[in-house]
Amino acid sequence: MHDIGLGLQDQATLRVLTEDVLKTSEIEGERLNPDTVRSSLARRLGVEVSALAPADRHVDGVVDMVLDATGHFEHLLTTERLFGWHAAMFPTGYSGLTLIHTGRWRDDAAGPMQVVSGSVGRRRVHFEAPPARLLDAEMAQFLAWFNTGGEPDPVVKAGLAHLWFVTLHPFDDGNGRIARAVGDMALARAEKSAQRFYSLSAQIQRERKDYYDMLEHSQLGGLDVTAWIEWFLACLLRAIQGAEVTLSAVLTKARFWRQWAGTPLNERQIKLINRLLDGFDGKLTSSKWAVIAKCSPDTALRDIQDLLARGMLKKSDSGGRSTSYTLADEA
Repeated sequence: MHDIGLGLQDQATLRVLTEDVLKTSEIEGERLNPDTVRSSLARRLGVEVSALAPADRHVDGVVDMVLDATGHFEHLLTTERLFGWHAAMFPTGYSGLTLIHTGRWRDDAAGPMQVVSGSVGRRRVHFEAPPARLLDAEMAQFLAWFNTGGEPDPVVKAGLAHLWFVTLHPFDDGNGRIARAVGDMALARAEKSAQRFYSLSAQIQRERKDYYDMLEHSQLGGLDVTAWIEWFLACLLRAIQGAEVTLSAVLTKARFWRQWAGTPLNERQIKLINRLLDGFDGKLTSSKWAVIAKCSPDTALRDIQDLLARGMLKKSDSGGRSTSYTLADEA
């Protein structure tokens, strides 16, 4: 990733963070709009994308939390910072149709915080969090540990932080997403870098059942959390090993431009080739080229004929009333 240049690194970061935000919400059963997430991230990262979707306060809140956790990993994790994340995630004060307390610890006024499943009469309690009256002391202890360097190994610490926070379950809602943000913050500290080219949340979502099984096993057992740490580290490894799949389009783009380095092209040609590399929606015809590049049909055709002659474009085999074009196969 270091070798592909800053511009493509930014595109890679945008792809990974988009997946991260989408998947950390999917784990909790909430599906966000991918275009809205991508646009929100692009605005904050200053990355140019082809079309920006309208802003959404709820999406922006999740994005702000993820970016703050990894982008400012060197800053202390404090009660106020956690409260800010929580308030940003629930800007209306509602989780779905339920009014919740935002920006403060839960109070258990409606009963103990429990993770349950099943219908009424067949409810199964998977886990009961510590009483709310203990949260001030418990969270103070957690934050003091999290902000202290030294032992344990920083990657192991990320796994412990994730488990510890979600076990305390300090908020009315959003605990899983904040726990994963806390874990990502610890990983950024371990790597001493805000840039992330893999998504642990995406891997957890793929292994969602095992994730919840391991949490339940660890929370109901004793203080030996070796099994959780082993699973967390293995999941992290699989996330890193799978990063090339997520980044394949970015890496393909890098290889393409390396292959054609030194080839003189005009701005219109560079713009349209990048659109094809990013995944063009539909078929690229000369008329679409003219619209996107804001040029005349004759100029668009000359641009295309030039790229055909160089071997950078080829006519599509898909047929249809209008001739369409795709990128030529890489050498």
